[in-house]
Amino acid sequence: MLLDTLEIKNKKLKNRVVVSPMCQYSAINGLSQPYHNTHYGQLAMGGAGLTFIEATAVSEEGRITNGCLGLWSDEHASKLEQVVNSIKMFNSIPGIQLGHSGQKGSMQRPWHGNGPQTNTDVERGDKIWKPIAPTNKPLDEGWLEPKAMNSEDLNTVRKAFVEAAKRALSIGFEIIEIHMAHGYLLHSFLSPISNRRSDEYGGSLSNRMRYPLSIIDEIKSEISDTIPLFVRISAVDGIDGGWDISDSIVLAEKLMKLGVDVIDCSSGGNSAKGATNYGGKRVSGFQVPFSEQIKREVGIKTQAVGLIRDYDFANSILLDGKADLIALGRQHLFDPYWTNHAREHFGKTDNFQDWPTQYSWWLNNWKKALSDINESP
Repeated sequence: MLLDTLEIKNKKLKNRVVVSPMCQYSAINGLSQPYHNTHYGQLAMGGAGLTFIEATAVSEEGRITNGCLGLWSDEHASKLEQVVNSIKMFNSIPGIQLGHSGQKGSMQRPWHGNGPQTNTDVERGDKIWKPIAPTNKPLDEGWLEPKAMNSEDLNTVRKAFVEAAKRALSIGFEIIEIHMAHGYLLHSFLSPISNRRSDEYGGSLSNRMRYPLSIIDEIKSEISDTIPLFVRISAVDGIDGGWDISDSIVLAEKLMKLGVDVIDCSSGGNSAKGATNYGGKRVSGFQVPFSEQIKREVGIKTQAVGLIRDYDFANSILLDGKADLIALGRQHLFDPYWTNHAREHFGKTDNFQDWPTQYSWWLNNWKKALSDINESP
């Protein structure tokens, strides 16, 4: 089933494998570089049906780090179009994850510390900017104090999401995912840990969902109904008094009514302890139960993520009805050709027909040569 096709709206994925969005922190002023063309082209070459590029900021201050991609101008769109072409070259559907860093804005690149920026980062040539968030409460001690968003800020960011979505479609992205996870802006509105507002955007669950849902509603009103729309959520904060799975069920129901097609089920991140830290033990498929419960109780398609590495295990998640798509992140960095190797594992290819022609010709001859060696006395 891992290698079965899946239709979502007017898109037909050649299999159920997804390259999960993974920040590369290698953009310059939000602009993609030759690195990104090579990186995403290689991942698409590996056979996944859907290749998401990393979290892409809808505005300059919405970047997580100085190295994050952006899509707030036509210049950014022009550069990213080359990435789209690199993905399409290998018959993988190109997807983009759009987000805003919120309280986690102006962070260090991970290999420089993964915390709030310091003068050392400025000496490297990076810039420090003031983040925005539901309130002016810093993420943690020592982190930048964000500006509490006023009505003008709310409208500006909402418009930025819409404009970024339209730009993404104009350059050939075929699936859009909105980032509502990992402690970034939209997640920080959802969670009572980070949202202490006293207006119509804070307090009750309904109020805390209001702003993220308004962005989905606005995007849906501006793009074609044929475009698949995913939303990545942190199904749980993993923090006492925080967002939990029952909240995610309610959110998923609201999102489905607005026309969202797939819930991408991650977790955690609403703290300074890491992008996806939720406090629980990490084992293979540790987030699959979230995907299973949301799919079962809401009836919406879900995408499972979280240390899924083994071909048979990935396949079993689908066979057991726990998800509709399997997303792999770091496993794809370790093995960009994971999907094509899965085809070999399941005996679904006789002549490497799913690899690029330039590879399959050589690999067929290689396979024959290996067979001849094995048959030799």
